[in-house]
Amino acid sequence: MADSPIRVVLADDDMLARPLLSELLASMGYAVVGEAGTGREAIAVAADVVPDVVLLDVHMPDGSGIDAAKAITATGAPTAVVLFSGDASVSLSADDARATAAIAFLPKPAPPGILDSTLRLAVARARELTESRQDAAFWKQKLEERKLIERAKGILMRRTGSTEQEAYRIMQRSSQDNSVPMSQIAQAVIDSEPGAKKPEAVA
Repeated sequence: MADSPIRVVLADDDMLARPLLSELLASMGYAVVGEAGTGREAIAVAADVVPDVVLLDVHMPDGSGIDAAKAITATGAPTAVVLFSGDASVSLSADDARATAAIAFLPKPAPPGILDSTLRLAVARARELTESRQDAAFWKQKLEERKLIERAKGILMRRTGSTEQEAYRIMQRSSQDNSVPMSQIAQAVIDSEPGAKKPEAVA
């Protein structure tokens, strides 16, 4: 099965250049899934369609495209941002680069080959970053679950006089019998301790 085309949102206030650029992208195999002529439109369209990449003009009639880039990346969506500008004097500060999380900056117009390779590399990089964040979140959760289990194991050992292995098996059997994660059993053990802080009721 062929790979799905890269989905692009094109944000450019130049009403003459934008259709031409859209056609160029389509001819190179991209799917232009949204267009915008202002920064606010770019933010709204990107939130609606969640593209693989937003090609975003730095200069927008309602403010800087940099602000739009910041808003798009702040959502945490797995979307690459590539900034471009026809103003040769434009440069990104280190703070702007960090805040926008823009993966590349292109001159306008960019040669088709450079545009193509930049967009593809940007999308690949954004996907890598998303996977890294997901992996980090997964292992952080696993570590927290491990801490709960270790704490609950100690409580059971103290209460029952069981060994570490026996305390672990008690929670393991309870997890299997109740078809719930072992971390949930561990949390219940911890919550049953005298003086344990109870979760606040939701009004």
